[in-house]
Amino acid sequence: MAAVYDRLGELLTIILMAIALGMDAFSLGIGIGMRGVRWGEMLRIGVLVAFFHLLMPLVGVVAGQYAGEILGGLAKYVSGSLLVLLGGHMIWNSLFGKDEQAVDYRSFLGILLFSLSVSVDSFSVGVSLGMSRSSLLLTVIAFGLVGGMMSILGLLFGRGVGERLGEYGEAAGGAILLAFGLIFIF
Repeated sequence: MAAVYDRLGELLTIILMAIALGMDAFSLGIGIGMRGVRWGEMLRIGVLVAFFHLLMPLVGVVAGQYAGEILGGLAKYVSGSLLVLLGGHMIWNSLFGKDEQAVDYRSFLGILLFSLSVSVDSFSVGVSLGMSRSSLLLTVIAFGLVGGMMSILGLLFGRGVGERLGEYGEAAGGAILLAFGLIFIF
């Protein structure tokens, strides 16, 4: 019975982390959605965000597993510290960062840069999860699906909602990652 609870705990942790990482895509999607975006563009953005949210943690988990072998017992402290730093950085950016877009989000290059930029955080989380021996397949699928869905939801939500919520969305995602980092450390 304890194994079932451990598995459910791992699943819940991965889903909450996927949502936290997807908040970045959601909040930026709100900003883009407020400028007006077509259904086809939403789908392209969502698919590319899902792809990068799948690819980046996959690469991160592989790198994290390698680092975990090297670091041994220190791996959980390093992985927790990475999550704390990443969460703090997301909170800092949401409160003090500037929200400027220099690239046309409707072009392929713009969609590619947007998708990659909201997925870079997934690499760091993948490294942390790789060091903690989480399920690779479950992690990358959850991150990909949730990241893609959150970007599309942000684009849809952005059509009718003010810009302020987007800033708070990234801060909320950062707070979740920071909390999980502290749990890993302690």
